[in-house]
Amino acid sequence: MFHVPRRSLCILIIAMGLAACGSETTQVVDRGFRVANADPAFAYGRGPIVMVDEGHHNFHTAEGRYRPFAELLRSDGYLVRPLHAEFTPDSLARGKILLIANALSEENVTNWSLPNHPAFTSAEINAVVDWVAEGGALLLIADHMPMPAAAAELAAAFGVRFENGYAIRKGFESPRPPIIFDRASGGLKDHEITRGRFKTERIESVATFTGQAFQAEGDFTPLLVFGPSTELLYPEVPAVFNASTQRIDIEGWYQGIAMHYGDGRVAMFGEAAMFSAQFVGEERQPMGMNSPVAPQNAQFALNTLHWLSRLLD
Repeated sequence: MFHVPRRSLCILIIAMGLAACGSETTQVVDRGFRVANADPAFAYGRGPIVMVDEGHHNFHTAEGRYRPFAELLRSDGYLVRPLHAEFTPDSLARGKILLIANALSEENVTNWSLPNHPAFTSAEINAVVDWVAEGGALLLIADHMPMPAAAAELAAAFGVRFENGYAIRKGFESPRPPIIFDRASGGLKDHEITRGRFKTERIESVATFTGQAFQAEGDFTPLLVFGPSTELLYPEVPAVFNASTQRIDIEGWYQGIAMHYGDGRVAMFGEAAMFSAQFVGEERQPMGMNSPVAPQNAQFALNTLHWLSRLLD
């Protein structure tokens, strides 16, 4: 989740880790966030290469809003490498895991209002699908409008239908509180990712911060499932909701799934801040892995990479 412009145009100051959109609340990276990783999966710098897509106007990058995520992975032994190239067989051969977080089309970099356009060409989508089928691992993350539209065609190639809206708890349009997925309520589902390698890595709850809701078909396993009193809003202008805004009940829809695809693996999530650590607004409220309501988000992130790396079966 991130705060977006109420105007149709805004300047996204990616290099500074800010979203400067008129009077909108800004968000900055929590550069002091650290996780004490007591049992790294790999020796430092000896793990698989995680390619972080930075070639599609991504709102989240390894040294930007996803720096805490990148540092978390490095603490686990992964090699984190930015990927600025188009997706081709040659470029994808550079690593074992591809992380795509909040790609944007060129047309929507400074204008998030409708219409929202795809971020990837058909050739790139085919290259990713083939790479996964041959044993690659994809972590695809697309937050709320306009990010789902940017990644919708790629998700659809794996049988997933991203929705270009905002997933919220009913009655909480502004401010939008986190949504908690936990085992007790049934929102957090059992899977290798939620079980982890050891009892100490077992996940009981995960917090997300708005994002989208999506549906899927075929052979997949739900991870995060929306409960009652949740809805998806489809504004024409980002974050502007009124009586005419279309609304859909999303109980039973997904915000996280995992699947096997050919010889490869795919994990998809409809919210990005859950894997970040940021401060929001003048009061510098924590949002993401540094939030008090998300004490297990960091371990959930590691478990997801462990499953994509085939450490969890």
